Formats: sequence, structure tokens, C-alpha cells
Amino acid sequence: MLRKTALSALTLALSAAVAAVSVLPALPALAADEAALLDEARKVAVSIPPKLLEVLDEEIRKGGPESAIGVCRDKAPQMAKAASEKTGWAIRRVSLKNRNPKAVPDAWEKAVLEDFDRRAAAGEKPTGLEKGEVVTVDGQKSYRYMKALPTQDLCLQCHGTSDRMSPATQARLIELYPDDKAVGYSAAEIRGAITIRKPL
Repeated sequence: MLRKTALSALTLALSAAVAAVSVLPALPALAADEAALLDEARKVAVSIPPKLLEVLDEEIRKGGPESAIGVCRDKAPQMAKAASEKTGWAIRRVSLKNRNPKAVPDAWEKAVLEDFDRRAAAGEKPTGLEKGEVVTVDGQKSYRYMKALPTQDLCLQCHGTSDRMSPATQARLIELYPDDKAVGYSAAEIRGAITIRKPL
């Protein structure tokens, strides 16, 4: 009886070992898949901000910063939508201090933005802050990625302290965004992040 029990235990242990070994090849494949998703997400995320800044700069030169507010309000979402359709990634911008009511972060985005702030406060460069991972919500897996958007000098004309913004800009902001929270920034502060996701 003792020998039979020992054989059963040995059989179970061998079965478990075989099962574990059969899973091992999947682990590097999963890591490779995630690395490929991260690389793809980075490329999509970095393609949007330079185009937006170029359009903003042109609009500021033509009509002043108050004129550029419309670019962020209207053209930026259009650019994000076009990029989403082209790449297959859902793209938007979010902030802990949002201007646009549609830019409120969800729970995952909020946690990432708070982590970005902690990491920046600890000395990490805001330009390098990013987060990418597979997330499962209600049984649906997706790959989510965020990259911090540090405030540039150009941004301070509409997002800086009141002494950096013209009266015309402040009046336009009050008109379009009565609940605006996106002011008071200094250069290189994290203004928010670009957030993208793709279902898996």
C-alpha cells in the first residue's frame, strides 16, 4: 500500500512537471508579443504630439494664443480620430487637471498619471515616462499604453500662470471652458498624457 501511494505521488509530480514544461515555451512568446505591442504603441504615441505642436505654432503665429485654443478643442480630437482609424489604436489625451471634459482619465489612466507625477518628483525626466501593459476588464484583454506629455514653452501661453497668459486668452478660456483646471503649469511639468489602447 505504501509503495502504491508513493508511485501515485511520483506520477502526480511527473505530470505536474510535464505540464509546467509544456507551458514554458508560451512564456517567451508572450513576452515577445508584449514587447512588439510596446514598440508599436510607442510609435503611434510619438507620432501625434509633434503634428499637434506644429499646427498650434502656426495658429499662434496667425492669430495669437487665443486663436490656438480652437486647435486643441477641435483639431486635436480630429487628429486623434484620424490616427485611430489609420493605426487601429484608440487614441486620446487625458490629464489629472483636465480642460476638456472628455479628457478625464479612467481608473487605470489616473493611477498611471499619479505614478508619472511621483516618478518625476523623484527625479525621472518627464519626457521618458511611459507605461504599457496588458489589462483585462470584464474578461476583455487589451494592451494599454501611456506616455507623459510635459508642458513646453509654447503650451504656457494657454496653460501657464495668469501672468503668462494674455487677457484675450483668459477670456476665451472662460468662455469655452468654464470648469477649466488646466492652468498654472510651469515648463517641463507633466500636463497630462497620451493614452492609447488596442483590444487583443
